[in-house]
Amino acid sequence: MTLAAIPSPPQGVWYLGPIPIRAYAMCIIAGIIVAIWLTRKRYAARGGNPEMVLDVAIVAVPAGIIGGRIYHVITDNQKYFCDTCNPVDALKITNGGLGIWGAVILGGLAVAAYFRYKKLPLAPFADAVAPGVILAQGIGRLGNWFNQELYGAETTVPWALEIYYRVDENGKFSPVSGTSTGEIMATVHPTFLYELLWNLLIFALLMWADKRFKLGHGRVFALYVAGYTLGRFWIEQMRVDEATLIGGIRINTIVSAVVFAGAVIVFFILKKGRETPEVVDPTYFQAQAQSGEDGDKTVAVAGKDDDSETPPRR
Repeated sequence: MTLAAIPSPPQGVWYLGPIPIRAYAMCIIAGIIVAIWLTRKRYAARGGNPEMVLDVAIVAVPAGIIGGRIYHVITDNQKYFCDTCNPVDALKITNGGLGIWGAVILGGLAVAAYFRYKKLPLAPFADAVAPGVILAQGIGRLGNWFNQELYGAETTVPWALEIYYRVDENGKFSPVSGTSTGEIMATVHPTFLYELLWNLLIFALLMWADKRFKLGHGRVFALYVAGYTLGRFWIEQMRVDEATLIGGIRINTIVSAVVFAGAVIVFFILKKGRETPEVVDPTYFQAQAQSGEDGDKTVAVAGKDDDSETPPRR
């Protein structure tokens, strides 16, 4: 018997007339907003134009959603392409969700293409965005709590998560979009919470390491990838939801291990130190410098005029 437990929300979808308001989507949107805000501050501190961040988001977010869905469908293809399956469900983002690996890969490629078009270095932006990305991932994990998904095995630990029996308006079992009947089906390990807390820990590590060691040239992003995949490796092994297996091992466990090793190698290969503002965005740097010089001249001229109009002391 559990001494205490974390309750799941009674539902994860509300309706505004015929329009469904999904908590999962709201969590993702909240994460994106926070990431944009933080990245603006960090990119500006590195010498980049903060106004570019929103432009990048317009490119990266749709690409990330598409990439995340493609990865999910590929790695869980048996859910969409079988004798009794409807392949059209593969296009429904709310059916099965997104895969973070695909989101980062395709979103990253879209951002790289954008910076290549702008003829600006990608690494400073990647370092600026990394903490915001993992913070957004943590916020997005709250959506899994509302959906009662991505949990671990049954347990009686004090922080166990209660999984409720949910039904739709017709009384049919509907674990994601239904409403709780109050019946507890199981108490399980809240692996979504473990990952959320791990993401917050890596976020704090990135912010500290970047400030302490003046990281640059893509090393903050490499550290983000290494940190996230390290946690995902052991959390993935705690999950009991259906997943594609290779040799009896969950595919995301294998991906985590491979990507972690690659990220660690890249971190130590990349150049130490941090780019100067002139390198981050030469045009923006020159414009800011010119603006500063013009401001100094204006102050100087104003001071001269004030002095000339001030009557001599007697």
